Amino acid sequence: MTRPVCLFTGQWADLPLATLAAKAREFGYDGLELACWGDHFDVQRALADRDYCKRHWQILADHGIHSFALSNHLVGQAVCDRIDERHRAILPARIWGDGHPEGVQKRAAQEMIDTARAARAFFDAAPKSVKDLLGRTRRTVVVGFTGSSIWHQVYAFPPLLPGAVERGFADFAARWRPILDEFKKLGVVFALEVHPTEIAFDIATTARALAAIGEHPCFGFNFDPSHFGYQGVDYLEFLRRFGARIFNVHVKDVWWSAAPTPIGTFGGHAEFGADGRNWDFRSPGRGRIDFEGIVRMLNQLDYQGPLTVEWEDAAMDREHGAREAAAFVRRLDFPRSSRAFDASFSA
Repeated sequence: MTRPVCLFTGQWADLPLATLAAKAREFGYDGLELACWGDHFDVQRALADRDYCKRHWQILADHGIHSFALSNHLVGQAVCDRIDERHRAILPARIWGDGHPEGVQKRAAQEMIDTARAARAFFDAAPKSVKDLLGRTRRTVVVGFTGSSIWHQVYAFPPLLPGAVERGFADFAARWRPILDEFKKLGVVFALEVHPTEIAFDIATTARALAAIGEHPCFGFNFDPSHFGYQGVDYLEFLRRFGARIFNVHVKDVWWSAAPTPIGTFGGHAEFGADGRNWDFRSPGRGRIDFEGIVRMLNQLDYQGPLTVEWEDAAMDREHGAREAAAFVRRLDFPRSSRAFDASFSA
């Protein structure tokens, strides 16, 4: 049985959920990974209104759509970040409050705990057909970011003082361990999207993050190869190293230039899609990611969760791209063989 093909709703939060669900079904998707912004999923309403989750499932069911994960990237980012005015633009007013950094971080941490509680309530309210599919994945998943107090020091001058990086990982552990402990009580796992600006953004920092939290059983990863390719990180090796902790997969492509360009890897303060960039996100199948290799590796790992398109391509109409991406993933995915291809030779 091949994996469900889903669409992450974060880039579509301007559309009401019912509108997007109808479009997603027409595009060819099985489900939606619901972002906790727009009207796609409201954490506090899910906790306060006993019928909210049932109504949400009804909206999805009315359009023949399932859901297998919630995502709260925006609030998760504020847990460890050095808070500034940029965060005000992405956070709910109740999380921002008076904008005092430590208060913002504490409220963000509580909201992530509440997100796990809401995820538990939401998936407990799922119809049997969805629960049967969720049973294959064996997990209730919240996808998101952690933020980082040391990302701004990646390319540091003046040089870092001794212990600066270690203090950053310690800060991450101190802020996220209590959150993850609450996830564990609820039977929910957190899938960090390993990504520049997060505490983990390549293989080395992922290993350090795991060590910092004592390899907490509820801390794993949302595998998105687009954030590795242009960095020169071996994303297939990432799967080999951390395969048991791959809780969710995003299908997103990226193109990067093999030749020198006017705008380098750091982006030149240019917008995505600008001419001359060294790299840019592309609709799946139109970049340089080896998705064939990824599917084969996921089969070896027995990953049974969804393949979720996170659609980003600055040069393409998003509805055209989302439709094309659904078809691409359908062609790409295949089940692992249950027998050796040459088994009949010895019959």
